[in-house]
Amino acid sequence: MAAIIDEAQKAAAKGVDVMVTPELSLTGYTCADLFHNQLLLQSVISGLEKLAHATECNSLLLIVGAPLRRGDSLFNCAVAIQAGQMVGVVPKTYIPNYNEFYEYRWFAPAPKNLPADATITIGSQQVPFGYNLIFNGGDAGIGIEICEDLWTPVPPSSMLTLAGANVMVNLSASNDLIGKRDYLLNLISQQSARCNAAYIYASSGWGESTTDLVFDPKAIIAENGRILAQSPRWQMATAAEVADIDIDALNRDRMHNRSFSQSAEHHNFEARFIKVTFAATAPVDDLLRHIDAHPFVPSSVSHLAERCEEIINIQALGLARRLDATRCCTLVVGISGGLDSTLALLVACKSFDLLKLDRKGIIGVTMPGFGTTGRTYNNALKLMEALGITIKEVPIAEAVKLHFRNIGHDPELIDVTYENSQARERTQILMDIANQLGGMVLGTGDLSELALGWATYNGDHMSMYGVNTGVPKTLVKHLVKYFADNGDEASRAILLDIVDTPISPELTPADSDGNIAQKTEDLVGPYELHDFFLYYMLRYGFSPERIKMLANKAFKGVYDEETIDKWLKTFMRRFFSQQFKRSCLPDGPKVGSATLSPRGDWRMPSDISSAPWLQNL
Repeated sequence: MAAIIDEAQKAAAKGVDVMVTPELSLTGYTCADLFHNQLLLQSVISGLEKLAHATECNSLLLIVGAPLRRGDSLFNCAVAIQAGQMVGVVPKTYIPNYNEFYEYRWFAPAPKNLPADATITIGSQQVPFGYNLIFNGGDAGIGIEICEDLWTPVPPSSMLTLAGANVMVNLSASNDLIGKRDYLLNLISQQSARCNAAYIYASSGWGESTTDLVFDPKAIIAENGRILAQSPRWQMATAAEVADIDIDALNRDRMHNRSFSQSAEHHNFEARFIKVTFAATAPVDDLLRHIDAHPFVPSSVSHLAERCEEIINIQALGLARRLDATRCCTLVVGISGGLDSTLALLVACKSFDLLKLDRKGIIGVTMPGFGTTGRTYNNALKLMEALGITIKEVPIAEAVKLHFRNIGHDPELIDVTYENSQARERTQILMDIANQLGGMVLGTGDLSELALGWATYNGDHMSMYGVNTGVPKTLVKHLVKYFADNGDEASRAILLDIVDTPISPELTPADSDGNIAQKTEDLVGPYELHDFFLYYMLRYGFSPERIKMLANKAFKGVYDEETIDKWLKTFMRRFFSQQFKRSCLPDGPKVGSATLSPRGDWRMPSDISSAPWLQNL
């Protein structure tokens, strides 16, 4: 009892809204036949009253486990306490009675046919009682299930979340067995994902009897399929974990996923709502939650390798099917020596290998122009040679100069016409070569460029199949490096140098030393920022203000707030103004949950104004 009060006071001081303790935490799970002892049950009532008194001065919703008698039955219960009052009691629905568990000896399952206003008497209080309680505070709805409930085919959490709960808690006393923790983590993660909810799990540990079983304390917090926090193993002390739940993200996913609401209508579970009050949201500097600066890129090396392999195979199979469906054996790719065209070429080679086609059917076209540097030109040629494709070189400078004369453009004026004329000349060359050879043009532009509109309309914006359209720039480097690390030695050094080359369309002349002068990130901003903005814009529909808040947290010490604000405004302006380019994109494979296909994941008017989003900043 003293330990629970102490932890509750610590949690309240940290601004915690909900604190969950293990199953039967007031008595211990291993009391066995003592559960029917009068003194023990009287002590439980006294203990609950003490806990209620201890929470009088804060808004913490404290949820503890206790055996409680109602009528002629004893129930394994979760008791919710807030501001000095016991606000609800939830009995365990499923009572295990197999292997090491024999709870049915002492406890009755939750009654199914209770009146809508059912209560249980605790001391002098009449407290709402039932398996269908949801504790509502603002946009958060807290549902409760107990241990075994989670392990059943249709857990109570499934019904409670359909009825409106977006945070589920589980009071548990799960003993440890070989491999059980990993299974449990998967179970919690999957249930949180299936329910579009957060899932908070607390299980008993040190202090329980080890007559036959051993209990390792577990404090686990998950959100929509992702484990936010978990306590270390084998502690001989209290295990406590705290994390912030993103209620807005959960509610947005439920609104976006229409199957969720359809399921709710189908099951029509009758919940009973109990009003609770939570404190104001903590400031962002105190956010108890990791915000990944690179949400498209897995942080684990092994997971990153798996992700790269998966994406590459999605791209390659998508392209292979298009080639097979069109009976096309010739692919025309513009090769600049940059990241995007390199990735497209590598995927093309993999697709040809899958179809057992000769790589000579891939026509790699290098088209040096006004800004082409020796580094990218040489890398393009060496890479094509190493991969064994057909190499074609078509310089564009003279053709573009002729075009300037035809339209009356001063070649000394380096403006958007100067740049886009080169991009369109290159696309014309690729299209006409494809016509000559009965092939198709493979697009190389990536997801980040599409978000910013960083492509020339009717230039590199157009192709017969855009193999990179679902891949953000922050992942492109990792994919090319994956090929370098897992491919043949002949291309490894070339690929690594391409990864290290500054990102540039090379449409303006090189500097006096022959190096790239036009660097994309100097003009539109760092791609790691834009990919962060894009992720939270597409995946969760967050406001610019909220995206900025998260970015300040994620990039603290990397970019200052003014820099983030500057490039977020750039992102918002370009994202809205460039929709017309995305509305007529060529086909391309979706590889992740955030993408911009006008036929699938993103539909938006091309003439919409960005003003409200900019004003929000």
